[in-house]
Amino acid sequence: MTVSDTYGTNSYTAKELAGLLADRLDVTFTERESDYLGVYFLATLADTTRLQIQPNAIPGDDGEDDLYDDEHPDVSVLLLITSPATAEPLNDELSAIGGLTRLRSTRS
Repeated sequence: MTVSDTYGTNSYTAKELAGLLADRLDVTFTERESDYLGVYFLATLADTTRLQIQPNAIPGDDGEDDLYDDEHPDVSVLLLITSPATAEPLNDELSAIGGLTRLRSTRS
């Protein structure tokens, strides 16, 4: 079973949030670039939990930006977390960060 959490913020850029979480969670984020997502930041924890920080506005095919998460058009930066159900939840640490809001959580 996998747990997926989505957080959003307008208080930080993707780079700022990556720096903040790197300090708080003692992880290293790698800056990456893709044609689909643009510039994003990725970290993987020892328990295989994957943390991805990216802008909500992603490059569209028509030269206009599209929204990665169109359910939350007012959110500028997303934190996408995918973890095994047995992983230690990060919710307590993340909820202590001002300006970061949990948007959704799913189990599959």
